[in-house]
Amino acid sequence: MSIQLGQRCASFKSRLAQGDFLLGTFQKTPHMHVTEVLSLSTLDVVCLDAEHAPFNRGDLDACCAIARANDLPSVERVSHNSPEAILDALDRGAGGIVAPHVRSAAEAQALVKACEYGAGGRGFAGSTRAAWYATRGMPGHLEGTPNEVSVIAQIEDVEALAEIDDIAAVPGIDALFIGRADLTVALGETNMKAPVVIEAVETIMQACRAANRAVGMFVGDLSEVPDWRAQGASLFLLGSDHSMMLQGAAALRSQVGQ
Repeated sequence: MSIQLGQRCASFKSRLAQGDFLLGTFQKTPHMHVTEVLSLSTLDVVCLDAEHAPFNRGDLDACCAIARANDLPSVERVSHNSPEAILDALDRGAGGIVAPHVRSAAEAQALVKACEYGAGGRGFAGSTRAAWYATRGMPGHLEGTPNEVSVIAQIEDVEALAEIDDIAAVPGIDALFIGRADLTVALGETNMKAPVVIEAVETIMQACRAANRAVGMFVGDLSEVPDWRAQGASLFLLGSDHSMMLQGAAALRSQVGQ
């Protein structure tokens, strides 16, 4: 029995590698209805934010199932980078991992190992959603997984800047995601446009260019997107379902004018 991922899901990892412009958002509300609505949009990806939102295992499973059924690529920002958390996310069918607070090349290597099958790596189970519930067999699942799972290391700590070239060069890392808010705080600033923050972002981007690694980022000011895109960033996770609701409510109030 041959089962294929939908067009958007199947192409996300390859599009990331090619440097295509990819636009997504963070989902903070732990309910599959939000994922279902977002799947009707033209967004390229949704990031289920298990780090900063109150998702439980059931919530994540339902949201991932809905995203997969509706051909919306989903990645999960895990609450912590343990092999157990990563295994859980990938078994339920997430298209990738956004791993917070990757501070060293050793941590990046451990992240890759946790996402891959093989000795010392991800535990195998052929009955999961990721394995299409045992319908594609062990050879098919082992062959398909490397083309389906995106490994994204989030850079947001001062310690990571000292090893950024080595982190970017770790084989198996698909992209570095710049966590600019945390990076700002880590650098002792409160303004994400402070010169020291911009310098750090540019240092990360330079390392990614040298390693031919994709760059993802969050920006609070959307007017920055064209400039960072011109400098090589390709994956933009912007706003969230919360910010969209607030912006929609504000726009409604403004339009009604009462």
